[in-house]
Amino acid sequence: MATGLMISRKDIVKFTSLNGNIDTDKFIQYILIAQETHIQNYLGSKLYDKIKSDIEGSSLAGDYLTLVNTYIKPMLCHWALVEFLPYAAYTISNKGIFKHNSENAINADKNEVDFLIEKERSIAQYYTDRFVDFMSFEAPSKYPEYFTNSNDDVFPDKNSYGFSGWVL
Repeated sequence: MATGLMISRKDIVKFTSLNGNIDTDKFIQYILIAQETHIQNYLGSKLYDKIKSDIEGSSLAGDYLTLVNTYIKPMLCHWALVEFLPYAAYTISNKGIFKHNSENAINADKNEVDFLIEKERSIAQYYTDRFVDFMSFEAPSKYPEYFTNSNDDVFPDKNSYGFSGWVL
């Protein structure tokens, strides 16, 4: 597992539709992006930093280990796929940007990829809703860091529902 990541390659391959043959270098950065943008948004800076520090120090245990395994890993696996899917068909190298092609398969069109992204977003949102509901009851007694953010910290987003359009 890369430093401070809350999920491993094994987790994302096991719990999503990502193929086990995929090169880790193709998607590892999207795990970090999802962790820093989506997960930190719902955990808040203090709880996020505590869990990340415990993972890096190999000391994650107790209620925090349960929180990661039961709520954060499922959220992060699917948010990472939401971030990865738009780039999955491309490779960026010194000679340019290339779209992969296979002899015995056809590339998915943009509408199909958009459908997959929205499907993953829906699954990620479900796990996020479960996390927010859990934290509303358990956080005060088990996770004090959830309430100790201040000043320029990221405060936990307690509204798990994504953007649903403009209301005029």
